[in-house]
Amino acid sequence: MILPTHTPYDGSATPFTIGLKQLDPAAWLEVDRHYEAYLAQKRGLIASDRDTVFRAEPDTLAAQAEVLTLVRDHLIGGFPSIFPGTRQWEAALAALDRIGAEDHPPLLAASLLVQEDLLLMRRGDDGWRLAAASLCFPSSWSLSEKFGRPLDEIHGPVPGFGAGTRPAGLIARMFDNLRLDRPVERLNWSLQTDPALHKPMSSSQRDERAATRQARFGPAPMEAAFIRVERQTLRKLPVSGDVLFTIRIFVDPMAALARHPERAALSSSFAAQLSAMDAEQLDYKGLSADRDRLVEALETMARA
Repeated sequence: MILPTHTPYDGSATPFTIGLKQLDPAAWLEVDRHYEAYLAQKRGLIASDRDTVFRAEPDTLAAQAEVLTLVRDHLIGGFPSIFPGTRQWEAALAALDRIGAEDHPPLLAASLLVQEDLLLMRRGDDGWRLAAASLCFPSSWSLSEKFGRPLDEIHGPVPGFGAGTRPAGLIARMFDNLRLDRPVERLNWSLQTDPALHKPMSSSQRDERAATRQARFGPAPMEAAFIRVERQTLRKLPVSGDVLFTIRIFVDPMAALARHPERAALSSSFAAQLSAMDAEQLDYKGLSADRDRLVEALETMARA
């Protein structure tokens, strides 16, 4: 199995920055020992509440089919020790019996082959918008609120990334200039109170969390908090010209840092990033009441 280096948190993801870097196409998708568990959760979410985790504009079917082809080809070519012909591969393909049916479109089929969530961005009069998505593991946002909206509106709640800001302009140009042969990736992180992958949150819930500023992790944050790392990739589709945005989630207990061979450097970096956040950023991350205790615990670990 592939063992990603960015779990637990590896210190390289600075919050509230774009932080893009070149992606080796051979390392586009990642598979680890949790493959079957992730896919089982996806199947359960799709069966129980499909409208919450899947949306697509009607004219995206051809682009969705492009995604399915890319995903299957990458898995077969990139993971010869895992795919095809193994139990994992056969179990995943068994979920695809209804490809082409009206209620089982290609993007949904592709999402049931990978641990990543798959989002399709399309250029329109208002810029790049979210035109289709299989989003089973959102990080504190809601697909129903973001679907069909342009990037400026999607990123509107993020401090410093709203319409008219420099980062918003950079992101728009990056999407416009993305090349077929040069996919990119970035990492992002947050902290949560449990190991759940499916963490939706509405705008009103986020606003309430920011307004109340309640402590979430208690007096021993290193024991209560979980590190959630998002690995995001962007690649342009060759036929439709749409952009495929993938999101892979990794969740580890914060205490895992104590077992990391570079725990001093990582905990020190983590503490510095938390200390650098301003009030608006802390509210957005839901860390206003816990930041000081988290920093103190991380600095203590760095000195140990």
